[in-house]
Amino acid sequence: MGVIGRKEAFLRVLSTVFLVLTVCLVAFDAQTKLLFYSVVRKATFRDLNALFVLVWIDSAAAVCNLLQLFRGYILPGSKEDLTSNYRYLAWGFCLLDQAAAYIVFAANSAAAQASMLAVTGESSFQWMKVCNRFTRFCIQIVGALLCAYCASIFMAVISSISAYNLFRFYSPKKFLLLKGK
Repeated sequence: MGVIGRKEAFLRVLSTVFLVLTVCLVAFDAQTKLLFYSVVRKATFRDLNALFVLVWIDSAAAVCNLLQLFRGYILPGSKEDLTSNYRYLAWGFCLLDQAAAYIVFAANSAAAQASMLAVTGESSFQWMKVCNRFTRFCIQIVGALLCAYCASIFMAVISSISAYNLFRFYSPKKFLLLKGK
């Protein structure tokens, strides 16, 4: 594994840690409040569909990063035969990394937008503010979203490294023509 491979592995471990941290912060966050004399309300991530989706997408992205990390140890380094199926695998890995980065960013953005509605409310739809009653819950969700955006940044860098690993095998002068041996 070369220098780029070690950096990619380090970034994959970092993004996996941030994704798992996001999932744990969101999934295990709950706060119970006594709203009126006898009405008890518990706020969890299941109350907001965007947070529920965020938990599942970030979990799947963490598993995908772990599988890609183990892939580096299964497949040989940069001495592959370019006429074999490795270039098809490289295309698949590049597209998988880009799709994972985009989907994680989209899920994080949707969760952030839905969380902002919980903070501000919307009077025209008669949605009331939630975070003025469940402050600890909302603060923990903000921390989870910050971790999720850090993971998104790491995944974008991983995606660019994956694209570099793919396109370094192609000629810079002819479109999608493999370099000579």
